[in-house]
Amino acid sequence: MKKLSIAAIVLASIAVVGQIFVFATHKEDSNDTYRKALQSDYRVYAPVLPDSIDFCGESVPTDVFYVREALERELMVNMYWQSNMLQCMKRAGRYFPIIEPILKRNGVPADFRFLCVIESGLTNATSPAKAQGFWQFIKATGQRYGLEITDEVDMRNDITASTEAACRYLKSLHARFGSWTAAAAAYNCGEAGLSSRMTRQNATSYYHTYLNRETTRYVYRILAVKLIMEHPKDYGFYLRQRDLYSPVPTTEVELTGQNVDLYNFARTRGTSYKMLRELNPWLQTDKLVNKQNRTYKVALPAPSHGGLSRLLHPDQGSAIVEHL
Repeated sequence: MKKLSIAAIVLASIAVVGQIFVFATHKEDSNDTYRKALQSDYRVYAPVLPDSIDFCGESVPTDVFYVREALERELMVNMYWQSNMLQCMKRAGRYFPIIEPILKRNGVPADFRFLCVIESGLTNATSPAKAQGFWQFIKATGQRYGLEITDEVDMRNDITASTEAACRYLKSLHARFGSWTAAAAAYNCGEAGLSSRMTRQNATSYYHTYLNRETTRYVYRILAVKLIMEHPKDYGFYLRQRDLYSPVPTTEVELTGQNVDLYNFARTRGTSYKMLRELNPWLQTDKLVNKQNRTYKVALPAPSHGGLSRLLHPDQGSAIVEHL
């Protein structure tokens, strides 16, 4: 009797599954229903460009077809690479408040904050060419503009020092080319490379110089990020204030002496080695030999904000730009 009951249950189950399969197959066969659902529920929009666009106060000639289409391409790439754009927007809430005052103090236009977004995504990235940090300095250029780069210390990864160095570099490029747009392009391909191409082509503008593919896209990528970050809702991005990463409250202490064990240094100052490295990514090793016996400024969790526990659970809130 029990065997009969089990058999009946199995047969009933097969019948139910069969009905579900038939129903699903029937729905899948309805191309009209499927097409209407796709048309009503899914949208992909082309970006709308403003009537006028500028970079550092310099007008972008969007009336030229190849300029307009190049900018639209970069807008579409960044609009629809949503995860990357969202991460950059969230990080900007933490790092733009550090970068912007340095640019202003050095007389460099604020639009250059978007250059380090496209260079590194506001991270201490390392490129295949060994460029490093937010501003992606190669070793020789970083040292040329005053950054200490050794096996123990790499100031390309210090946001303050590297932004100061980037300002010096950009101002020298602007002095040579007489244009912030050309300075941005030269930042990518090198001043000698841009100068030789412009001279050979008798060109006076970045937009009308035939360049390698990377540099051809470079300024348009900056412009696309600028448009999206300054007018996020125009391009489909909605972030609340709480969604942005806040600036991290820290205090500075001096690090001096030779053969400093950084594990012990962190422990004796009430923080973790992990936190020390997160707040000071320019440190490259767990022991600072410091043969030159230099003095360094080290960021530690600010006691007035709860120290380590405050950094583990930060409040949200700093704005990227006034438009967000």
